[in-house]
Amino acid sequence: MWESDASTPDAPTPKDFDALRWTRVEVLGMVGPDAAPELAWLDTALQGSTRAVLWQAPHGLVAPLSYRRHARLDAVCTAFAARGWPVRLRRSGGGVVPQGPGILNLSLTWPVAGLPASQADRVYVQLCGVLARALAALHIDAQPRAVAGSFCDGRFNLAVGSRKIAGAAQYWRCAGKRYAVLAHALLLVDADTTALTALANDFEVALQSDRRYDANVVTTVAREWRGAPPPDLMARVQRQIAAILAD
Repeated sequence: MWESDASTPDAPTPKDFDALRWTRVEVLGMVGPDAAPELAWLDTALQGSTRAVLWQAPHGLVAPLSYRRHARLDAVCTAFAARGWPVRLRRSGGGVVPQGPGILNLSLTWPVAGLPASQADRVYVQLCGVLARALAALHIDAQPRAVAGSFCDGRFNLAVGSRKIAGAAQYWRCAGKRYAVLAHALLLVDADTTALTALANDFEVALQSDRRYDANVVTTVAREWRGAPPPDLMARVQRQIAAILAD
């Protein structure tokens, strides 16, 4: 998805992803459940800046704005917040996504030349490439593909065999002749995917939608790790992604 603001003046020279050097990768702690920090980072990209951030979020659900089509959405969001699972709506597409401990988010923002229609697939390929290289260094072979039955399924999931380990999304912003993109990935590191899938199903049932998800088609870094995963697994994954971005 993308939005425009024609009142903003022309941009600095856009950057090609292959020429970017993410020499500084920010690692944040927990970002508040009601925050949408990615949009602020996207605004800085319209000014010519790039940003790479690894971050986590507390328990919550994130759903696309398209879920406003459900008449019961407000009541369901209130009920889930009371259960300790606040719901935030996001501007990118897709489906409902759980957030919480054991899930790592990667957000990359940068100014881009060209419209989303001509760049969207390439952005996904580049984002998936970063994660796939990081996972390969951890001896996990992941490839982009759709995984039917997984929550927020898409062509550019990352999957280990037939099981989803990461999801990807992007959101574009235009201001005058400026274009910037937010490329976001959600990596399942050591989360309880059975519980998260059940929660996503509860949400869809409460909305009276016809979407249902299968916990058997989702996996995690911990599950795919050779042997027992180390106690500092999340930190190791973060370091590996940062190393790939800086390469």
